[in-house]
This record gives sequence, structure tokens and C-alpha cells, in this order.
Amino acid sequence: MTQAIKTPILIDVRGPRFSASLTVIVLAAALATQNVWILFLQFAVFAIGAFKGPQFTPYAWIFKRFVKPRLKGESITEDVRPPQFAQKVGLGFSVVGLIAISAGSISIFTIAVGFALAAAFLNAAFNYCLGCEMYLLALRLRTKN
Repeated sequence: MTQAIKTPILIDVRGPRFSASLTVIVLAAALATQNVWILFLQFAVFAIGAFKGPQFTPYAWIFKRFVKPRLKGESITEDVRPPQFAQKVGLGFSVVGLIAISAGSISIFTIAVGFALAAAFLNAAFNYCLGCEMYLLALRLRTKN
């Protein structure tokens, strides 16, 4: 029996970095204000990115509509699966943060949002996607065995 090989969905590599920049702003605001609704908005963005793909988030729409047309140079693409996994990691941290703030645990909220903020900052500032690297490491470990 032969298995069909799926062609990966490709996205512009600059999109996730732009999205990470907006995520940094939103998560920093959530952390500074300890506002559950701000974190809930970021949770919704992470959920869309995790389940539909990062190319369907509101941040991706802003990138495609307003930012990408103004960028010069050729668009380089990447497989969507590592950034989508990174969205799932962000979703996990935002769920923990939402549960913590709802339960009144400011310290766990701060840690969860802080980890998500740090990962988003790494991507925005240094183009280092921690969730993407975790995905690739897991893939290497899985194919090694």
C-alpha cells in the first residue's frame, strides 16, 4: 500500500515574526494590567493559529493587507507546521494564564504569560521561534527512533 505524501502549506516567513511583534504588545499589556480580557483576546488568536493555521489569524490578515504590500524583496516561504505548533504552545500558556487569573493565582498567571511573552519576544526581536525549534527537535527525535 502506498501512502500519499502531502505537500506542505507554505507561508511567508516574515508573517510569523510580525505576528510575534503584535503578540509581544498584547501579552505585555495583559501582564502589566493583569486583565483577563486582554489575555483572552490573545488566547483567541493562538486558538485560530493552532487549529486553522497561523495564516488565518487576525495578525496574519493585518500583515497580508497592510505590511506585506510595502515590503521589498522576494518573499521567502516556510512550512506552516512549525509556526502552527508554536501557536499551540502559546495557546497552552494562555490557557494556564486564564485558569490561573480566574482562580486568583496572580503568580501562576505571571509565570505563564511571562513564558509566552519571552517566546514571542525571541521571535520578534531575534527571529528565533522557540516553538518552531521545539517542533523540529521533536521531529528529529521521532525520526531517529
